[in-house]
Amino acid sequence: MSVIVGLTGGIGSGKSTVAGMLEKLGATIVDADTIVHELQAPGAPLLDEIAEAFGRELIGSDGALDREALGAIVFRDEEQRQRLNSIVHPKVGVEFARRLAAARDAGAPLIVCDIPLLFEGRAAGTGSASHMQLDATIVVWVPAEIQVERTMQRDGCSRQEAERRAAAQLSLDDKRSLADHVIDNSGHLDETERQVAALHAALTASSG
Repeated sequence: MSVIVGLTGGIGSGKSTVAGMLEKLGATIVDADTIVHELQAPGAPLLDEIAEAFGRELIGSDGALDREALGAIVFRDEEQRQRLNSIVHPKVGVEFARRLAAARDAGAPLIVCDIPLLFEGRAAGTGSASHMQLDATIVVWVPAEIQVERTMQRDGCSRQEAERRAAAQLSLDDKRSLADHVIDNSGHLDETERQVAALHAALTASSG
């Protein structure tokens, strides 16, 4: 019987790094962000819906979505962010459920549902996580200052912009208080790997 866990974090926390570590250990990853990118690929119907709602200028000459320009709109305006979520979340949820069911049917011992807005979606009753029965939840946590610094380094944005993006999500401290398990990713990667390996062993032991 599969153990199904939800993995979340925040911008700059290193959630994708932890997901990669779990995958190397044998976990099956169902990644909401990957699904979003696939559904927003050039020529996809969802891309047309986004363009209709936010402007055709968001589609480049190559047919690809200008994610940076869209982000500049939705990170500054809660109403616009909710508008985007109402377009994207239902379609992502359907595909997410299909992939989760396929992993379960294949008998994967540990399925990790990688969902950036896991707790936000639950609270709102929207998004990929709202109807899932999870055995446990994991948050990848770092202090707020490290979160901002890593976002600045990764995205090449200003401190003000990094703080704005972080503030658009539930704080990592709040997520930490809601999660069943916490991976502290504020130190060296080898320490993160040690925590991930220990958690993987504990979760797979319970799948027997």
